[in-house]
Order: sequence, then C-alpha cells, then structure tokens
Amino acid sequence: MRIVLLDSFAADQGDTAWPEMRALGELVVYPRTPPELVVERCAEAGAILTNKVVISAQIMSALPDLRYIGLTSTGTNVVDLAAARSRAIAVTNVPAYSTESVAQLVFAMILHFTFDVAGHDAAVKSGRWAQGPDFCFFLHPLTELTGKTLVVVGLGAIGKAVARIGGAFGMNVIAAQVPGSSSSGRVPLAQALGQADVVTLHCPLVEATRGLVARAFFALLKPSAILINTGRGPVVDIESLLEALRAGKLGGVGLDVLPSEPPEANHPLLDAKAPWANRLIVTPHLAWGTVEARRRLALAVAGNLAAFQAGERLNRVD
Repeated sequence: MRIVLLDSFAADQGDTAWPEMRALGELVVYPRTPPELVVERCAEAGAILTNKVVISAQIMSALPDLRYIGLTSTGTNVVDLAAARSRAIAVTNVPAYSTESVAQLVFAMILHFTFDVAGHDAAVKSGRWAQGPDFCFFLHPLTELTGKTLVVVGLGAIGKAVARIGGAFGMNVIAAQVPGSSSSGRVPLAQALGQADVVTLHCPLVEATRGLVARAFFALLKPSAILINTGRGPVVDIESLLEALRAGKLGGVGLDVLPSEPPEANHPLLDAKAPWANRLIVTPHLAWGTVEARRRLALAVAGNLAAFQAGERLNRVD
C-alpha cells in the first residue's frame, strides 16, 4: 500500500522516521503540503494521512485508489466525512492522546497568573533584588489556588483531567453546562460563571459554542477572573475579548488557540505594548505537543491503519 503523510512537521518536528507506519507499506512523508499539490502527491495512494490539510470531496474524486484517510489529530473537520462515506473511504482519528499534555499547559498558564515565576526571575536577573532594601519583593499580589473556584466548560477527557488537577490543588471545581450538550449533572453556565475565579474551556467547536465567550459571557465574570482557552479558537469572540481587556476586566487570559492560525502579524492580541499585555499570554497551539503525546500520536496513527488493513474498525469516524 502506498501511504502519503501530507503534513508531518507539527507531529515529528523534522524527524521523519515513523517506523511503525513504514512497516505497513510504502510511506512518503511531506513536512507540509499546499492545497494545490495534494492530488499530485497522493496519486496512486491507498492511504493518506493528514492533520490540517483539507481532504475535500473534489480531492477524493481525483484519487480513485484512495481507500483510507487517517487523521493525525482528534478533530475531523478537515475531511468531508459525507463524501468519504459515499465512496466507502475509511476515516480514522486519534482521540485522547494529548489529554495530560493539554491539562499541564492549562495549569502552567494558571500558575503564571498566580505567581509569575518568569517575571520575578527576570526582575531578579535585572538587578532589582540585589539593589533592594528587603529580603524579598513582589511584582504583584500572589494568590493561592486552594479555595478558589475552577469552572470547567466541557468535561470530556481533557476537562476531566483539568478538574482532577484542580481538585489536587484544593480548588472548588464546577462542571458547567455546555450550550447544546445534553449531559446531566452540570451547573448552568450563567450560574457557574458568576462563581468563577478561573474558567477553562474544553468544549467542542459546534454552532452552539462558536463565539460562546463573548460580551454576555464576560459580563457574568468577576473582574479578577482568569480565562484559559486550550480548546478551539473560535469559541472565543476576539473583539469581545479585546473589549473586556481594554475595559480592565479579567485578571488574566491564557490562549493557546486562535480563530485563525497562524495569526496575522498585526493581530491586536500580539501587541506587546498594549496596556493589558501583562494580563495576556498567547502560546502557539502547543498544548498537545509534549514529546510523550506526540509519540502516543504516532503509535495510534499506525495502529489505526494496521487495524484497517486487518479488516478491523478502530477509531473510525466515517
């Protein structure tokens, strides 16, 4: 079987070994693939692997040998699933490989706003401690997580991991009702937000959650509340977020995802000179990418294809 991996770089960071995948057929690896080269590169491929490269119905129709599409991600939005079903093309994804990795970044961001280790380190290295009259100094008031309320919006695998860690810190954890969800035992969102010291977003991106975090959402929060988004960028309405920051609301905002990635160079959230810049951190969609998580991903991607070749269904989404 000819196997084409269209955009390997995010997962392998230039190490194109993929030994488990090479054992399954003739593997061709491309670090990145522009849309106009997808059909050419996938000619005669029985299986293609993609993370962000879109596989449309038109592309499928141009690839008569295609029988399998393996997503090197959890999300499935880059594949036209209806077209795949109509052509009997199997589609798989990789659920839950990055759970602990993402949860770890959530708390790295939260701890940044409660202690600012990097900021204090920079101040010490600039000479402030050596020149000071006291045995200590604080750049801003430090806060403990114990006793604070953590609102988790979306209690899937990652949300549950975040809730578990929050509990270990002694936080009061509230699972909020996600719009459009039928899960029971959740606190109504409006009620939960009013109690939140920290809100962390882990809900899926569907029409009911697109732009969920907007003006009305911010109006319910305490002015000192911390917002963390390691989920899906479009869940947060950027203009409403900027409005809240300009108004002096929010004790901190940590974003690992944006509606468009990479962002344009002049994106207002990237302005290091903005008056609210010290209350905002933006990381480049890296929550999923620990060495351990990327290794789990590679093994799972190969396992999915091996199962397909054996006539078994594993992580099928078609």
